[in-house]
Amino acid sequence: MGGVSYDEHRIQRNEWEACMGAPGVAASPAGILAGGWVEAYRLYDVGYAIDLERAAALAGADVAGRLAVGAQASTLHIPVRPLLLNLGPVSLPGAEAQLTARLYDFGVIALRARIRPLGERMAWAEFVAFARDAGLAIRDADPFDAALRSLTARLAAAIVRARVAAVNEDYTVYRVTGLWERDGTRAAPALLDDARLSALLLQEDVPLSASAMRELLPARHSYYPDDLVIPTWDAALVVSPEPGDETDVEWILEFANAQLLELRYYDAVLDAALPRLRDDVARVRRGFRALLSPQYGRVLGRLYELFADTTETVERVENALRVTQDVYLARVYAAAMDVFRARGWRASIDRKLGIIRETYAMLNAEAQARRNELLEATIVVLIVIEIGLAFVR
Repeated sequence: MGGVSYDEHRIQRNEWEACMGAPGVAASPAGILAGGWVEAYRLYDVGYAIDLERAAALAGADVAGRLAVGAQASTLHIPVRPLLLNLGPVSLPGAEAQLTARLYDFGVIALRARIRPLGERMAWAEFVAFARDAGLAIRDADPFDAALRSLTARLAAAIVRARVAAVNEDYTVYRVTGLWERDGTRAAPALLDDARLSALLLQEDVPLSASAMRELLPARHSYYPDDLVIPTWDAALVVSPEPGDETDVEWILEFANAQLLELRYYDAVLDAALPRLRDDVARVRRGFRALLSPQYGRVLGRLYELFADTTETVERVENALRVTQDVYLARVYAAAMDVFRARGWRASIDRKLGIIRETYAMLNAEAQARRNELLEATIVVLIVIEIGLAFVR
């Protein structure tokens, strides 16, 4: 949908709704109504760490408290619970949204815009169309960057080594609070077949092949008969009648995105550092004196600092959430990380850290060998001088 404006999409949407019942086009389940909203996220890496206690003092009345998890999350250990801030309403084309921010101690701010439809219940096709409209409204208005600038300015004193990374993470959660028949009785999420799910999560108006569905929507999880969670690379469907504005599943998905952001950021940092590393190594190895200069020590220092910062932060992020048992939320978290290909990002980071570690060891050993050679040569020269002086005397 790149390049299509919000108003142009409204026209396309009306045409799309008119043909939803045509052969080969995904139609809504007969008589099924859906209620819920859309949550659009953008996550930023804003620094090495955030002092949450100081941030809470600086945010003042905007603080909505620390993360509270439900009974399902009793087996999740969260050493430092993130801080939630209410940032108020924002205007979007054709909609209003409530903006919140969640602050993580490892330097991530997750901004969330929640968009509610005008009606509490609508046909599935209308809910899909509302979700598409909400996505376009967020794209056209883009409330996140301005909110981030204002927030980081207010919290500057609480952010350690502040800097906004070029890498950020966008994600959308379609929260369905319930499905109903026309007579008001509850309907099971099992009625949402592949065609309906692909219309929402993949924004495909025609049914996909079975192999494509297995590839694009591989993970489907339910704990009760009336709930459903399907994570994809850039969006997730959460069907849950659980009361309240947020479920534990939604926070698990947000945290998985925060972890993915940190992995992507440090992978990019290492990508940028490796070419400079080659240049630095070539420079300090030119000539015998170079290995003895302060510049050599600075290169080793930068290597050690990069290695230590990356290792410490990645470990801190991975330990920010610990799963103590293989329960439902743990499986949702693992499925999301699989969809996000987190293992691949971590393997890439480990490989580049290995290069840095080996380079550091090589340079350190080479410098030590050169110093030993210089020391031995100095000793020999001193002996020769001493012998010469003895002959002179």
